Amino acid sequence: MTDALTGVWKQLVGQEPAVETLSAAANSAARIVAGEPAGNGGMTHAWLLTGPPGSGRSVAARTFAAALQCVDGTGCGECTGCRTALAGTHADVRLVVPEGLSISVAEMRALVQAAARRPTTGEWQVVIIEDADRLTEGASNALLKAVEEPPERTVFLLCAPSDHPEDVSVTIRSRCRLVTLRTPPPEAIARVLTDRDGVDPELAEWAASVCGGHVGRARRLAMDENSRNRRAAVLRIPLGLRRPGDVFACADELIKAAEEDASEESKARDETEKSELRTAMGGDGTGKGVASAKRAAEAAVKQLEKRQKSRATRTQRDTLDLALVDLAGFYRDVLVAGSGANTVLNHPDQAQQISAAAAQWTPESTLRRLEAVLACREAITLNVKPRIAVEAMVTTLRHG
Repeated sequence: MTDALTGVWKQLVGQEPAVETLSAAANSAARIVAGEPAGNGGMTHAWLLTGPPGSGRSVAARTFAAALQCVDGTGCGECTGCRTALAGTHADVRLVVPEGLSISVAEMRALVQAAARRPTTGEWQVVIIEDADRLTEGASNALLKAVEEPPERTVFLLCAPSDHPEDVSVTIRSRCRLVTLRTPPPEAIARVLTDRDGVDPELAEWAASVCGGHVGRARRLAMDENSRNRRAAVLRIPLGLRRPGDVFACADELIKAAEEDASEESKARDETEKSELRTAMGGDGTGKGVASAKRAAEAAVKQLEKRQKSRATRTQRDTLDLALVDLAGFYRDVLVAGSGANTVLNHPDQAQQISAAAAQWTPESTLRRLEAVLACREAITLNVKPRIAVEAMVTTLRHG
């Protein structure tokens, strides 16, 4: 079915079951707009899209939004509705991407109020909430009221890692139709890197095999040498902890890699946002009233910098978490190699190092190391300072 995907649905890599569900709902929505019976497409006002990191939850939400705004409900990918929805410029598609560590109640109330309006240029008012697991309790309550009594032509698309109560409240979950995305197979990821991004087939195959099913990560590994170098540095840690001083050196290297990755990702965006804001506020103008315009612009820039700092903190933690996932995958591979199981490795390019580690460590000590990595991930989600959490983890990694 992969080759049969057309229009906007080509955006989804290795998600044929989800495409089938969402495309049927989009066709049902088009019949509703035309005043015809909805049929059995299962169109409803609230959806919960879940799946592991990198599976494409937000891409699926944007793709579905585009199909809902499509002139014929198929998601042709050519009409204005499809193109603007995918580009994030459609007037009736509202996207909530938390720039900090959570989504506040004030932000959600404003969104719910805006979502209550009728569509202006499209047929549906679509609200996409990325990382719905970051909703505060107050924000969840504000959203629940809207989901319980939705406006006639408003659709809520929530994206979260799972439908577990820790990610999405039970009351909101019970009012949503669930679509579960799977981890894309490596061959599907390699194919999209080659066909869409022009990556060399051999490099695409390697990136797809080591990305853990994370499409965005595969693309960065395939197209950014610095990302490849940082991954290699992280995977040197398990066998590089020979002396006590190595604990702090490796912790520094891990934190530094996350900071550099986050800095690269946000630097250009931050400067562009500041420049555009100053221009919009008249801060770079000349003539009468320039002084007051500059004061207003600088105040607005300070508020923007505050949001950017919060976003940078979140990006750094997300990047560090990816590095920890790589480490956890290494120790999992060591357990697999030690057991003799015929299972695909998370890091097939590290097979020699994995075999060496399996020969040096007992399964019990390897498991303790894996548990230390998982405990570090949890500590960071609980707002423990990353450096403290990482140093505690690396100490356990050395001693086993």
